[in-house]
Amino acid sequence: MVNAHARLDISQAWGYGTAVAADGTHMDTYLNSLLAETSVRYGKAGGIAYHHISDTYIALFTHFIPCGVWEAVYIIEGLLKNTSEVKPTTVHADTQGESVPVFALAHLLGFDLMPRIRNWKGLTFYRPSKQSEYVHIDSLFGEPGKNVIDWDLIESQFRHPMKVAVSVREGAISSSTLLKRLRSGSYKNSTYTAFREVGRVIRTVQLLRYLSDAPLRRRVTAATNKVESFNRFSQWVGFGNQGVLADDDPIEQEKALKFNALLTNAVIFHNALDIAEIIRQLLEEGWEIDPEDLAHLSPYLTGHIKRFGEYSTHELGIQPEAYDPKLDVDFTQLRDQGLTAAGLGQAA
Repeated sequence: MVNAHARLDISQAWGYGTAVAADGTHMDTYLNSLLAETSVRYGKAGGIAYHHISDTYIALFTHFIPCGVWEAVYIIEGLLKNTSEVKPTTVHADTQGESVPVFALAHLLGFDLMPRIRNWKGLTFYRPSKQSEYVHIDSLFGEPGKNVIDWDLIESQFRHPMKVAVSVREGAISSSTLLKRLRSGSYKNSTYTAFREVGRVIRTVQLLRYLSDAPLRRRVTAATNKVESFNRFSQWVGFGNQGVLADDDPIEQEKALKFNALLTNAVIFHNALDIAEIIRQLLEEGWEIDPEDLAHLSPYLTGHIKRFGEYSTHELGIQPEAYDPKLDVDFTQLRDQGLTAAGLGQAA
């Protein structure tokens, strides 16, 4: 489904599959569920549906996790378990993605982690050396000579995080298990200290990028808004039993969330085909279609969907017509100008 959606020309109006946003949303369960916990944020029992949403609006991977876990540990996991042809290199997340170990692991695995940073004033900026001073932004780094990167530590211990990163990439250890251990790691542990120091470097660079690049901030906000819109859309699709996961088996709960994501993706794909067909009709009528206008559209449409369905058994044997992925619209200007849905701040 993801691969078919990526081959549609209309998907280029929204992105190119190079970026993904990760975020969770609360799912209700019964109190006696094995995975259920009472959420401090929502004040009710349930779990978290954690989605990785491509910049083209479609879901690449879905987890079901307990409310009490640190969601950031699953940011990398979904990227590694994504088996589609869409291979994003940039990952956005909410403020839980600000953790130093997550920055380090993402960098070592070749991902550009850029979370939405709200409380940047509470984060530490690290200097490359005690002598480093900056004319306009020195106050960001605190006292002169303080908060300095230990490059000798990185050089002497770098083999440890590299071995761990290779193990994660090869599936010998899950990224979520690793990050849980690193979060509670000992300062005397060489692997933890190396990860921490590398993470400080990468996070400082990303913080400076985030503060100095207004278009980047808009892209991050648009990406995180997109995954929040997907959460609402998928909950609309999963209306059965008022959205409550009734099964007590964690495996069945995970399957229910993944089936819901699959159905949601099917509706997104269907909507994208409908949008493309309408655009073709307008082009045949002589309308001039501006690709920038198409970037403001969203496939999270519900008004024309019969959610309760029409069950016509005589249609079961009907073979659907082949869909046309092509669209006579030049989307290269969007790529050249950075005016995809993310660049335009589309919030669906």
